[in-house]
Amino acid sequence: MLKDFDSHAPTDFDFIIGDWTVQHRKLKNILNGCNEWIEFDGDSSTRKILGGFGNLEDNHLHFPDSSVRTVAMRSYNEILKHWSIWWLDRRSPDTLDVPVVGRFENGFGVFYAEDIYQDIPIKVRFKWNSLDPKTPKWEQAFSKDGGQTWEVNWTMEFTKV
Repeated sequence: MLKDFDSHAPTDFDFIIGDWTVQHRKLKNILNGCNEWIEFDGDSSTRKILGGFGNLEDNHLHFPDSSVRTVAMRSYNEILKHWSIWWLDRRSPDTLDVPVVGRFENGFGVFYAEDIYQDIPIKVRFKWNSLDPKTPKWEQAFSKDGGQTWEVNWTMEFTKV
């Protein structure tokens, strides 16, 4: 008989479950000292999967010059007590990004990965702020010096539909 884990599923990402409009700010050029931001809207819908031990976030990004679909997939490791987050982009349908891994504490989630960006080894950092469940916030930053300095290159502010 399979054990029912649903009642013990983590609640860290419960704040993002549902339908949202999203205000995006993305750095025009990454890791070269650029200070010019591109702003655009988006839509997001997140549902629980894996009996609450994961979720899928379906995104529709309305860039100024195109519209793109993406998915964030999150899975909780009950043994290690951390989340892994993967990103799948319709523009690269055969490639899942390296997962960022981390956890929440007191309404803040921080997640890290080692990756390559334009042939440069980088550290990736995601930060989630869920303190105000009506307007959660997310940011992505890259570091090319091993995490000594970070460049925030994408932010999202969510508003419940």
